[in-house]
Amino acid sequence: MKYTEKKIISVSGAPLLSLQQISAKQLGEPVSYPVYTILLIPKGKGSFQADFGNFSFEGPVIFFATPFQTIYFKEIPKTKVMLLQFHGDFYCIAYHKSEVACNGLLFNNIFLEPSIKLNLQEAQSFEHLLGQLKAELNQEQPNEAVLTAYLQLFLAQSSRIKLKSKPSAIQPVKEELMEAFQNALEENFLNLRKPADYAELLHLNPNTFTKRCKRYFGKTPTILIQERLILEAKKQLHLTRKSIKEVAYALNFEDEYYFSRFFKKMTGVSPQIFREKTGISIVADLSM
Repeated sequence: MKYTEKKIISVSGAPLLSLQQISAKQLGEPVSYPVYTILLIPKGKGSFQADFGNFSFEGPVIFFATPFQTIYFKEIPKTKVMLLQFHGDFYCIAYHKSEVACNGLLFNNIFLEPSIKLNLQEAQSFEHLLGQLKAELNQEQPNEAVLTAYLQLFLAQSSRIKLKSKPSAIQPVKEELMEAFQNALEENFLNLRKPADYAELLHLNPNTFTKRCKRYFGKTPTILIQERLILEAKKQLHLTRKSIKEVAYALNFEDEYYFSRFFKKMTGVSPQIFREKTGISIVADLSM
């Protein structure tokens, strides 16, 4: 590896870890990154879109985005934002799941808001931690183990806050039928692709089901079904060495070309480009 100011890059030139302060205005247009992205917003109000979900917020707050997830501010707070990004080759959240359970909590969850609300003490703690990470990045030869420790601590603290958050901080009131839909989607997303299929399982009128789903999750059933498929596709592209054809077959697509068109429509990049940019995780070889 070679090092540049506030950034670590691989020999091939791919960014592995970076930290910078940006204006919220710089995210006023849709953007997606091939790396895991964390935004610390210290103050201000606004609204934020991650893929098809819209979220209102008031700082201090932290947002989390997975690789090639489209994000942007629809209402922009007047503040500076800390932008922390890391590549799966630098820190694999699947490999480190025993140390930090952030996969499926901070990242890769289509049902939860991709954020955590902070109190002032927590915000100061995260800002201090980022200051330490920045200081290490500014060293002539940053220590990768130290940087990894700072990143892991940041993720661990974020996961702890997310886990102890009251349900009302994520969703208004637990609704049994919508929770049942979430479970049904997890069990059947490979075979059931239409909202009407799930409405029938829940014994609901399709229109009623759609309205209740959108009110509860902030997304339509169609979007959730599509996002669940894409989430699984990303998982198999990043965590396995299956060919694109094999991934398409595993996800019950008619052929790899239809799968590729669907994937690009949802993410903005082809499966091949996604794999090239995000890399294949060390988990892929451990599972063989």
